[in-house]
Formats: sequence, C-alpha cells, structure tokens
Amino acid sequence: MKTKLCAAFVLIVGICFGAPVVLAQTGVIIATPSDLKWGDVASLPPGAKIAVIEGKMNEDGPITARLKLPADYRIPAHWHPGVERVTVLSGIFNYGMGDKLDPPKSRALGPGSVVVMQPKMNHFVWTKEETVIQLNVTGPWGINYVSPADDPRKK
Repeated sequence: MKTKLCAAFVLIVGICFGAPVVLAQTGVIIATPSDLKWGDVASLPPGAKIAVIEGKMNEDGPITARLKLPADYRIPAHWHPGVERVTVLSGIFNYGMGDKLDPPKSRALGPGSVVVMQPKMNHFVWTKEETVIQLNVTGPWGINYVSPADDPRKK
C-alpha cells in the first residue's frame, strides 16, 4: 500500500510540475509535449531534431522517439536495419520508396497516418511544412544511405 501511495504522489507531482515521470515499479513513462528535450540528429541532414522518450537509440531494446522535421526538409534514399514504425503527429510527411529522392513518387501522409517499413527497404522522405513524427523501433536504430555521398556523418 505504501508503494502505491508513493507512486501516486510521484505521478501527481510530475503531472502538476510538467516533469517527465518514470515509475520504475510499474514501468510507466509519462511525457507531455512540454517535457520533451529536443536535440540535433547527427545521422540526418542538418535541421532535424529528436526527442527520445523511451530507450537509447544505440542500445538493444524498445525505442520511442519523436523527430521534428523543418519545412522544406529532405532525407535522401536510405534504409534501416530493423523494422521502423512511423506515426505522423503533425504536418505532412511525404514518403516514397526507391533508390533516390523522387518527390513525384511519394505519398503525402497527414496526422494519424502510419508507415511500417521492413528492414532494408530503400525509402526517402521530404516535407513542405514543419512535421513531427513518432518512431517506434527496436534498437539499436540505424540509418544507411543508398548513396554514401548523402550521409551527413561523412561531411
């Protein structure tokens, strides 16, 4: 009973003061948009921001993260070593499959849309407006560009 009261108190304090709350006893993570800490993403072209909610991008295990892509943003053709699940939260996420970024061959996906990609599927994305997506993957997460010249880590 004491543990339940303590957990409830931590939850209430966290919600009231806007701090992310992790309840280790129950495995619950609560994060509101204002709790997210955004940072740069070295493996994507400059301008993208990431906020990791659960897990670590370079470690085994479940990962939940959000990516904020600016307006007029492009990620050249690439693939991932594991299944990637993308949910569009805001904006328009233009998604296409192929070996090069080809906007006419993409599909515009609005809020609520979901894309589930199998490992090693070549795809590309672009935006016209700021777009926020949520990634759900099993780590470690990785990105491999079809053309090595497109990899921002090599510039």
